Amino acid sequence: MAKEESGESTLTVLVATAANATIAVLKLVAGFFTGSAAMFAEAAHSIADTATELLLLTALRRSSRKPDRQHPFGYGKERFFWALIAAVSIFVSGAVFAIIEGVRTILGEEVEQTLAWVAYAVLAVSFVLEGISWLQAVRQVRAAAAAESTTPLRWLRATDDPTVRSVFYEDSAALAGLLLAFGGVGLHQLTGSSFWDGLASLLVGLLLTGVAYILGRTNMGLLVGRQADRATVLALRDALAARPEVDQVVDLLTMTIGTDQVLLCARLDFADAIGVAQLERACVAIDAELHERFPDLREVFLEPVPRTDPVMRHRVLERYGQGAADRLGGT
Repeated sequence: MAKEESGESTLTVLVATAANATIAVLKLVAGFFTGSAAMFAEAAHSIADTATELLLLTALRRSSRKPDRQHPFGYGKERFFWALIAAVSIFVSGAVFAIIEGVRTILGEEVEQTLAWVAYAVLAVSFVLEGISWLQAVRQVRAAAAAESTTPLRWLRATDDPTVRSVFYEDSAALAGLLLAFGGVGLHQLTGSSFWDGLASLLVGLLLTGVAYILGRTNMGLLVGRQADRATVLALRDALAARPEVDQVVDLLTMTIGTDQVLLCARLDFADAIGVAQLERACVAIDAELHERFPDLREVFLEPVPRTDPVMRHRVLERYGQGAADRLGGT
């Protein structure tokens, strides 16, 4: 399943890369012919998106490497790192240029528009190509959301796959940007004022800034070390608490270490009646059961601790609060 999802993500990124590279060339040519600030801003937008997709392809390739001595938990977080760099790329190479170009056009001298039909033709072709890439991203988002019995919007907020999310937001912003550029070129042609062209460029820049912020913030959280989704955490707690050898789940720590890769550390109060040999066998059995039930688990660490230990109780209360700590222990 993980290989299928990785292959689907790669396809989504490849489609987006091909579309954006073609569109970038078309928009750049249209910008030179028409002198439109909005077209130049859109060209910068597509160049930024192309660079972003290349970074995401790097993320997919490097994050799939197997664990080794220096990286015993694998390279899964490289996907988050390169996705964060991609978000920075959107801002630096797309948003900043579009904002500067928009401000320059608004405050500068009036520029006569030429060959507006070239801009309209390029925008129309770009909308079709971006739409193809966007539909591929939407198809994957809907399929992934259906597989997890959730809505596409909730899946986008919770997913630990930054590649699909990045392509979806980029393509959504690209379609909105094309409409803004169309409006800017059209109003410039109708009014004869390049103000509208500059305003469209400025709005494209602000749109890209928003997308870069959303993607950057999400990937930063994953890099720092976000816990597994709430449903998985609760399911893990219930699975551990149901074991006959376990009296109480004292603490449960999870961390996303890659796309569909979770690390688990559980502190358990085992039944006092079991001996050392039984405890060892119980840990082996619990590890096997959890790996079978939760395919995303990569590493499982189990630590026997007494529930009455004041230091451990203080740590749990400090991290979760009284209510959450009680729910963790099943009280």
